[in-house]
Amino acid sequence: MHDHEALPMVPIRSARGVWLQAHDGKRYLDAISSWWVNLFGHAHPRLDAALREQIGTLEHVLLAGFTHTPAIELAERLVALAPNGLTRVQYADNGSSAVEIALKLAFHHCRNRGDAQRTQFIALAGGYHGETLGALSVTDIPLYRETYAPLLLTPLTAASPDASLAEPGESARDVAVRAADALDTLLAEHGASVCALIVEPLVQCAAGMRMHDPEYLRRARAACDRHGVVLIADEIAVGFGRTGTLFACEQAGISPDLMCLSKGLSGGYLPLSAVLATEAIYQSFYDEYTKLRAFLHSHSYTGNALGCRVALEVLNIFRDEPVLARNHALAAHLANAIAPLARHPQVRNLRQTGMIAAFDIVDAHGHAFDWRERRGLHVYRHGLERGVVLRPLGHTIYFMPPYCITPDEIDFMVGVAREGIELAIA
Repeated sequence: MHDHEALPMVPIRSARGVWLQAHDGKRYLDAISSWWVNLFGHAHPRLDAALREQIGTLEHVLLAGFTHTPAIELAERLVALAPNGLTRVQYADNGSSAVEIALKLAFHHCRNRGDAQRTQFIALAGGYHGETLGALSVTDIPLYRETYAPLLLTPLTAASPDASLAEPGESARDVAVRAADALDTLLAEHGASVCALIVEPLVQCAAGMRMHDPEYLRRARAACDRHGVVLIADEIAVGFGRTGTLFACEQAGISPDLMCLSKGLSGGYLPLSAVLATEAIYQSFYDEYTKLRAFLHSHSYTGNALGCRVALEVLNIFRDEPVLARNHALAAHLANAIAPLARHPQVRNLRQTGMIAAFDIVDAHGHAFDWRERRGLHVYRHGLERGVVLRPLGHTIYFMPPYCITPDEIDFMVGVAREGIELAIA
């Protein structure tokens, strides 16, 4: 908070498309989709219209003993679009809450099926799943975790399949296979006590946009099946077209047992999340009241009608427009725009998965800067001066713009970032 004495917060008056407009009239290109939530741009006419229509009908009603059309239709649509086998939906308010639900469901499901000894979770090195206590328990980023460590569960940590960890001569797939083999070894030793593995498919976002080959997901799915472990896919940041497919798991051809969705689910309009579950998990809770097997987890705004209606319109846009095809073209342009950075002597690990691209800045000797130097802050400040919202993750610079960005805007965004690099490494 001390930073704001020298770097005041920017008050935004309005927004349209990829552009935010401040009260002083200055515009900023939203290169990070307002923390990865905005899919189709700000003030999208179809999403605006859907929200206005719903406000005149029903704003909210408890989802305990009651229901409503947007919640029902959204659940049906999500199940129809999701990987095969996910048949049930539990709503919540945000990504962290969705992860809390998934962790509780996995543990409780094992208990209900007679595996009460399964009390441990496996999380990936560098993984991030949110900042509530359960979600933070399976997060492996010290900046977020260390302060609260005495309050948290301690999961087993599996090796990350991050492609940047490749040894000389290794491909991204080789790294994925190596990490999957290590996971299998971990499960062979501890599998009987593990209820679930949680992963971020294809991109570990908060860890610095670490990207991995889909082969890891295929092998992780098989390993979980062999050892009777629930697989949780945290698609909160990578779902809804970010990686090139509607859901990242599709690129591995696998179905998780639980899938967490949020962020783009409502197009960046309203807090909403969902956890999709298999029928087997649902049925393990389905029993007479006196058996005390029910899943007791509720939020006041669960299945909010306004959020569900906007989310339905998000899915309608995917249905009616060639969103993924356009994204493929934009991703190709983004790849071309960042390609020259590979020749920069202080840029390392240029990488891209769909509409997510990133690179790391290093010192003149190719080593990581000391985190206390805050070199990424120079890029952020320069971006604000030039009218682009860039929020580096440490010394990782990344782009995750709304899908309505144009090729010219991509060029501008990348150009401003390149200028910022020169200031950051000086």
